[in-house]
Amino acid sequence: MLHETALEVAAANLRQVLDHAIEHRPESGALVVWDGESELSNLLAEAYRRCLPQAQFVRFDGADPQAVRELFEGLGAGDLAVLIQSTSFRLDAFRIRIELFKRGLKVIEHPHLARMTGPQARIYVDALAYDRDYYRGVGHALRERIDRATRCVVDSGAADGPHDHLIFPVGFEPAKVNIGDYTDMANVGGQYPIGEVFTESADLEAVHGRARIAFFGDTAFTVNRPERPITLVVERGRVVGAEGATPEFERVLDQIRVDDGDVRVRELGFGMNRALTSERTVSDIGTFERMCGVHLSLGAKHATYNKADIRKKSARHHVDVFVITESVQLDGEVVYRDGAWTV
Repeated sequence: MLHETALEVAAANLRQVLDHAIEHRPESGALVVWDGESELSNLLAEAYRRCLPQAQFVRFDGADPQAVRELFEGLGAGDLAVLIQSTSFRLDAFRIRIELFKRGLKVIEHPHLARMTGPQARIYVDALAYDRDYYRGVGHALRERIDRATRCVVDSGAADGPHDHLIFPVGFEPAKVNIGDYTDMANVGGQYPIGEVFTESADLEAVHGRARIAFFGDTAFTVNRPERPITLVVERGRVVGAEGATPEFERVLDQIRVDDGDVRVRELGFGMNRALTSERTVSDIGTFERMCGVHLSLGAKHATYNKADIRKKSARHHVDVFVITESVQLDGEVVYRDGAWTV
């Protein structure tokens, strides 16, 4: 079981989120829907009780789905809904977060908590910390540099021989931020923990080179760490080789090829969450995606960006892989080195 100290840290971190990211006010309504099916869900529910003493709490497991929907419907625009989920809540065809955003609600979602237990649960708690100056300062600086960049080089170092470089030579789509700043955004909130700036090449086929990956999302949607790094060989924006691939990574590539035709490199993600590193890992891929460093997505699917030669409705896969990163350069300027962003 998590120690009382973890509960104190969770409450302190969630207060930062509520005050400085979500900007929840005590006079606004708040509803916390949680389940008692995992160590983390119970811990977060208690932490929110400390942060939101006026909120209404309802336990999802065992509750009548219609009654839960009616509680959501009782909230007004600007109120807060918190979803604490050991797996992922289902209310028939009611897509919870999307519907709540449509109602003008602020939403904090904590899904798949049962995947993280013991030491991983404490790492998750640490990752909830919200350093406003860091996330907004570095996040917006990264977005500005990405948006004016014409070339990016991700240096993966080398096991033997020369360094491996993945090259983005033609500039990027407008970068998006997930940094707890919802100014001028349609919705307030989303999945937590946060910390990411992402984009993709303006011309996917221009991407080329080699990248060494230390982690990947496997067929069970969990973080897989191979015994040795796998080297991706990329030509015309497609993975054409995977040196040192494990059987599980081969299964991932095979699934993508069957459904999407080939293995595209799409998202270039700059993770910012300093509580998540190559040494401090969690099993849930949606959480680990915020790891401080660089990740790519493999497969044709990307919900944010459209490409003329990719049919959005038929694209199936978006698999995150995490690059061993010595440095990142944007137009020759080093923006990442020694495990930290330098902007």
